[in-house]
Amino acid sequence: MTAHALGCRRGDRLLFTGFELEIHPGQVIWVRGANGRGKTSLLRLLAGLASPEQGEIKWASTLNQAAADTPRRLVYIGHSNALKEDLTALESLQFMAQLHRRPASPQALEDALRRCGMHGHRHAPVRTLSQGQRRRVALARLCLETEPLLWVLDEPFDALDIQGVETLDGLLGGHAQRGGSVVLTSHLALTLSNPQPIVVSLDNAPA
Repeated sequence: MTAHALGCRRGDRLLFTGFELEIHPGQVIWVRGANGRGKTSLLRLLAGLASPEQGEIKWASTLNQAAADTPRRLVYIGHSNALKEDLTALESLQFMAQLHRRPASPQALEDALRRCGMHGHRHAPVRTLSQGQRRRVALARLCLETEPLLWVLDEPFDALDIQGVETLDGLLGGHAQRGGSVVLTSHLALTLSNPQPIVVSLDNAPA
């Protein structure tokens, strides 16, 4: 994916202009910037959830990628976990897989929750889970992904404990090794070392 001369507006305010980004297989890109600089807005642009004020986003295979096909090329997990309070952890993961057209067997769903440390809570309603546990359920969706897609993750380390951070580091590293790519934001220092994240600062983009 390539973002060229990208500009983003929020209401009457232009957050950034002239932003350039190239995302290649095997890369983990860490988008940084001050609060309100437009990090989440940028991720939404990359995920096809919003349209840029200026510039364009292109996929490598075609210059005119249809917006309807974008979800098949990426996984987007926002800062909000987007879990339904009355569903169990297992039901929530199954719902997310179905919503995003990712086939997953019952065993695959349980294995994903197990890897994220949530198998013991698989039948617990989401409303009873802590914020960190909810984040683990949302991130378990990444365990279901086997293709080298683009992952767009907004503050994925938020509310995770040390074990959760280690698990997510393993998921990100494994995804990069199979040729996938990641664009993420994080207000916490990253511990991922293989691959070494590439830092891109929105503070350097003109507003």
